[in-house]
Amino acid sequence: MLGYRFSASHPMDPVRLELTERLARQMGVLNPERIRLIAPEIADDDALAAVHDPAYIAAVKAEEVSTEHGLGTEDTPVFEGIHEGAARIAGGSLQLADALITGTAVRGVNFAGGMHHAAAAKAGGFCVYNDAALAIRRLLDSGTRRAVYIDVDAHHGDGTQSIFYEDPQVMTISLHQTGVTLYPGTGYPNELGTGDAEGTAVNIAVPPGTGDAGFLRAFHAVVPQLVRTFEPEVIISQHGCDSHAQDPLSDLGLSIDGQRQLALDIEHLSTEVTEGRWIATGGGGYSVYDVVPRAWTHLTAIAAGDPIPLKTETPQGWRDYVEQRYGEKAPALMNDEVELWWRSWELGYDPEDSVDRAVMQTRKEIFPLHGLDPWFD
Repeated sequence: MLGYRFSASHPMDPVRLELTERLARQMGVLNPERIRLIAPEIADDDALAAVHDPAYIAAVKAEEVSTEHGLGTEDTPVFEGIHEGAARIAGGSLQLADALITGTAVRGVNFAGGMHHAAAAKAGGFCVYNDAALAIRRLLDSGTRRAVYIDVDAHHGDGTQSIFYEDPQVMTISLHQTGVTLYPGTGYPNELGTGDAEGTAVNIAVPPGTGDAGFLRAFHAVVPQLVRTFEPEVIISQHGCDSHAQDPLSDLGLSIDGQRQLALDIEHLSTEVTEGRWIATGGGGYSVYDVVPRAWTHLTAIAAGDPIPLKTETPQGWRDYVEQRYGEKAPALMNDEVELWWRSWELGYDPEDSVDRAVMQTRKEIFPLHGLDPWFD
């Protein structure tokens, strides 16, 4: 997985994966009695072509600099081995889908995945092959009737949305910082899906500066109601942790505590609606020593059914490794010691609140299409 590396100075540094795996292992999360580790294989061209255009796959394999295909840009530069690195990440998520299909697992985590900006024929935003979309397509082709994709990355999940924009079997829900102020400049409430899929693209675009209380309020005001109404057989989620207050590439203000709560909320929805069938991926996250390892270790522990309690100390050995290997001071606790609270939508809509206005825009656009009342349900 560490082979997916654009350059020494690129913000998507695969050290975040190494430190997540090391922290999870030292925390006892990768307990073989709860978790089966599988080595991700490189997805072949036929598997990738279930979602991606063959000409695009050929361009990636040839390591072309191509404006048409979004390759060789500042954010997604071409590097030697780009196809193999991206296809291995995709292969990992495909193997998780296969495990659900065969019944050898009910849940899976690929925290190297979550490449949500990759479209059918174009790379973007550090993403080349859309592993979550590939996993969804594999599930649908194997008989899954409906799937819900939930994206809580700071950035809009534009690639995944575009791939399923005309597919009524897939609902894509993205909760993100508004595209007015952040890449990729999309993800507005009036992006609904088309044709028979109208109402299956859902976007909650929150303002810059939104923290735990606003983000969790927005999630609970929209996501559970739509997931229950859509009645999916599986949930695929993207847990980009660049929504954290320390992340250098977004303007949101979440804590590790809030990100952990989002993972718990999605786990609860999978238990309630899909009999636990859930694939979780990583995504963005550029505070690679402080935030990413803790956020995705929590995610993995939650998926394994054994959440790490708040205020748990990080292992001294892990902290020593981060300092000795990278010269960085690692956090001592698995949370940020914030007071986590949010106001339920049932308490009423506040038109003076910018988050509430964003939520209401989405509810007005989407809820009536599913027989829901935007003001009360």
